[in-house]
Amino acid sequence: MPTDAEIRDILSSVRTIALVGWSPKTDRPSHRVADFLKRKGYRVIPVNPGQAGQAALGETVAASLAEAAAVAPIDMVDIFRRSEEAGAVADEAVRIGAKVVWMQLGVVDEAAANRARQAGLKVVMNRCPAIEIPRLGL
Repeated sequence: MPTDAEIRDILSSVRTIALVGWSPKTDRPSHRVADFLKRKGYRVIPVNPGQAGQAALGETVAASLAEAAAVAPIDMVDIFRRSEEAGAVADEAVRIGAKVVWMQLGVVDEAAANRARQAGLKVVMNRCPAIEIPRLGL
């Protein structure tokens, strides 16, 4: 479990976030969090194969993390997928050279977190940046 100082460092240092599991539905948490992060000054690249090619948040929705990484280097991968799907996303985050894997509230995969850490990535699980940013005064 990262400390507040580690979370503050992560959120202060990342600029480009790939948000995996983004939804175009405004009532969905993934949509609200992506919008919040965009308003906070982050570049947010939505990732959702079913919405690929559409415009959202000033970006083109990517079909995959690899496609998002072709647009810009990804600092953080924010995972809005079920825990059992998080491992594959975390592994892809390692492959594309992301610096941080962030698993949203309710998303926990210790094995995936360990693989990402062993590859040199920072990992946050079961937390939401849209909660952490105001809580830490960022």
